[in-house]
Amino acid sequence: MSIEFYIAKKYLSLKRINLIILILISATLAGLITFLLTKFLFNYIFNLFELKYPLIISVIIGIVSGLSLMIYSFTKLKVNFISVITSISVVGVTIGVAAMITVLSVFNGFNTKVTSILIGFDPHIRIEPKNSDRIENYNKIISQIDDSRIKYLAQYTLNKAMIANAEFNKVVLVKGVDPELIDKVSGLKNSIKFGKFDLQDEGDYGSIVLGVVIASRMKINLGDTIMMISPSGLESALTQFVEPVTKKFIVKGLFFAENKEYDSKYVYISLHNSQALFRMFGSASGIEMRLENINQSEDVKNKLLEKLGNDYNILSWYDLHSDFYSILKIERWVAFIILSLIITVASFNILASLTMTVIQKKRDIGILKAIGSTEKVIRKIFLYQGTIVGLIGMTVGSLLGLILILIQKYFQVYKLDPSVYLIDALPVELRFTDFIFVPCAALLLCTIAAFYPAIKASKLDPIEAIRWE
Repeated sequence: MSIEFYIAKKYLSLKRINLIILILISATLAGLITFLLTKFLFNYIFNLFELKYPLIISVIIGIVSGLSLMIYSFTKLKVNFISVITSISVVGVTIGVAAMITVLSVFNGFNTKVTSILIGFDPHIRIEPKNSDRIENYNKIISQIDDSRIKYLAQYTLNKAMIANAEFNKVVLVKGVDPELIDKVSGLKNSIKFGKFDLQDEGDYGSIVLGVVIASRMKINLGDTIMMISPSGLESALTQFVEPVTKKFIVKGLFFAENKEYDSKYVYISLHNSQALFRMFGSASGIEMRLENINQSEDVKNKLLEKLGNDYNILSWYDLHSDFYSILKIERWVAFIILSLIITVASFNILASLTMTVIQKKRDIGILKAIGSTEKVIRKIFLYQGTIVGLIGMTVGSLLGLILILIQKYFQVYKLDPSVYLIDALPVELRFTDFIFVPCAALLLCTIAAFYPAIKASKLDPIEAIRWE
């Protein structure tokens, strides 16, 4: 341990700093233990007296227990508390780090949940024509794709049409797929909630699979027959009588993709029925594929762009919903910046407290310089003081954030309304990088805040500092 670090600890009073760490950690652990005891041992009492919000009551009891422990610690140890400003700095950094880690874990949880929903239903890569609405030579393109990282691929059609029953009609997006390949490139089959995924024709009737939202709005049940009306050829209706292309379908299954856009707009029929309805014989709207490893999507996409040229749009799973993912990323960064203000305010408190320390310890600084301490040594002393406060805040804040995340993850204290949201509790996800970058950012801000008082202290004239003391 260097002499500068030793002096810095003395100025901050190491015994008092240790007391702060002990109290913060003990209060947090006491709150957690009380919460667990309340949840598992006192549930019977809560149910007996029909108390509402037992988890919230558990948290309140835990906080009260922690505060009681703090008061008891002060009473028994009888150690004078560190200066008010420095204590506020420590608490501010602790709360800032804990809040930032907790909020970022919530963003991580939402991002993972939404991404799993979208990726589970969407392909990993999609090829679309750039200057047309169809690919005439899709078999030739498929034969050109020989990347070993691509596990499955299949062609599809996508068009607008109207479906109608005795009471309602609705314009939908009709996707024609190969029944043998759809489960290889999409999670559609896994999303069937009622009925089964069956697109086989029954005589003159085709088979169709709908989203649950469409079925609900049109009062469609399994086994019902609906009419599909294609707009193909209607452009000639202005000059001559044209009968619209129609076909009857039997509803075989209802899917729930957990995505309003799909559930309320998409219907699925077989590829050959779609090509006949929309006069797309021998052509397709695009090609979808799945990879062995989704993390290779961008590399595979770039390789396909080089091979197929500029006549096609090649979209990765991220590109398919790029606006949504961009919003999530922006929200994450905005939350990071806003919560950083808490740590920044605490850093200003560190600047103020160290500046006051320079004034109060002017004589001590003068003596140190008089006996040979250099400006570099004096600067290190005050930089170490800011670093110590940052270390306390980042350590205890990280521990507190971890405890809060684990409580939400395993006990789901904060509930969500399942009728409004697709999940019943606030999702959280632990990421190792958050526990690296957030505490390090806090430590960096605290160290930077100590620069001004450190430089001011190092520039003191030892003769002037000692003369008036």
